[in-house]
Amino acid sequence: MKKLYQKPSILKLHVGFMREKKSAARTLIRSEIDGIPVKTLVEKFGSPLFVFSEKRLRERFRYLKRLFESHYPRVEFSWSYKTNYLDAICRIFHQEGATAEVVSDFEYEKARRLGIPGEKIVFNGPYKPLEILERAVSEGARINADSLDEVLDLENLARKMGRRLKIGLRVNMDTGIYPRWDRFGFNLENGEVMQVARRIAAGGLLEVVGLHCHQGTFILEPGAYGQAAEKLVRLAGELENRFGWQIEYLDLGGGFPSRNRLKGIYLPPEVAVPSLAEYIEAIGRAMLSGLPPGNYPLLIMETGRALVDEAGFLLTTVRATKRLPDGRRAYILDAGVNLLFTAFWYHLKVEMEREIPGPPEPCVLYGPLCMNIDVVEESALLPPLPRNTHLILSPVGAYNVTQWMQFITYRPRVILITEDGRAEVIREAENLEDIVRKERVPEHLR
Repeated sequence: MKKLYQKPSILKLHVGFMREKKSAARTLIRSEIDGIPVKTLVEKFGSPLFVFSEKRLRERFRYLKRLFESHYPRVEFSWSYKTNYLDAICRIFHQEGATAEVVSDFEYEKARRLGIPGEKIVFNGPYKPLEILERAVSEGARINADSLDEVLDLENLARKMGRRLKIGLRVNMDTGIYPRWDRFGFNLENGEVMQVARRIAAGGLLEVVGLHCHQGTFILEPGAYGQAAEKLVRLAGELENRFGWQIEYLDLGGGFPSRNRLKGIYLPPEVAVPSLAEYIEAIGRAMLSGLPPGNYPLLIMETGRALVDEAGFLLTTVRATKRLPDGRRAYILDAGVNLLFTAFWYHLKVEMEREIPGPPEPCVLYGPLCMNIDVVEESALLPPLPRNTHLILSPVGAYNVTQWMQFITYRPRVILITEDGRAEVIREAENLEDIVRKERVPEHLR
């Protein structure tokens, strides 16, 4: 069984150790983001504050697109809405040419609200309510069926509409990744995919034109994508030969990592996380070697984290200081795990807005919640921080503004630094009226 991540060479281990040692000897400073001082941003927009860089988003998308197109002739990026579905962020990627990948009725309706036509939407997810499924079918969305029950729903819709429907199948498989994400779609190794295909062919109401695979998240093994591509190519050929279908697209899902540091991995991300070029080379090699010359189905990539994570920052402020019983220094920040869900997964980079004198020591960074689990970072090496010091946490662009929650405190503003250097609010801070607007009080309690 392959490990979840590549085993670094002895040289990479040594380089990683030296980098880690060097970074531990100094505290990181970030005085500005895209030319705007951190102090200015906090003074104008408040703290805590999410900040996104439009320049970084566009440059990242164009870089990945060029890389993929150099290895495979037909590639489509489908922006994963669950990664970050703020309107402004989605619009940037759609302007760059990305379609939309959604996994729920909410996300489908959001994509349509942003003007994305049905045929430019990839609809995944284990549960698609019948009402939204019917709408997606009528609007021409690419629907990847996740279960036999969903196949039956699609057959009923085909009867209702009086026409044959084109669909995709979600496939799970062994690519050496552990734990395996085998809950999505139909298993390849035990023959379930072919069994479902035979059932679909016998029904005569559906035609399989696409295959989808989602192996997991933050995958550190580029070869797993090569294996997935190789197996999907082989499966596509079998389906075409047995049932006469024409496979129009192969969707390798998401899961690319960002330059973040997973908990449990000592090495810094510069060493532990393979370059995206390695993933793309593995995919392109498997696709081109397995396909007949000239027969190149569309390759869809649902890239999310690798596009947006490193473009996001959270500015926060030290509000109190204390010593813990074990002697460690602790700081109370105005941002906690209610805003930073990924703090449970990663050791986020912690930077100061300015140089602060004094010997660094391991510190705990807590959020403002009255909950013991509200730990932003267990061990940050910092000098003695005065109250009201601004810290910058990164990368936080992926999954935080979709998995954040209104709990104990309000959710803060989100701003975008535009390519021409302006700071624009893209989501206002919450207030009490936002939170209570949906509540109703029975008459006898008034």
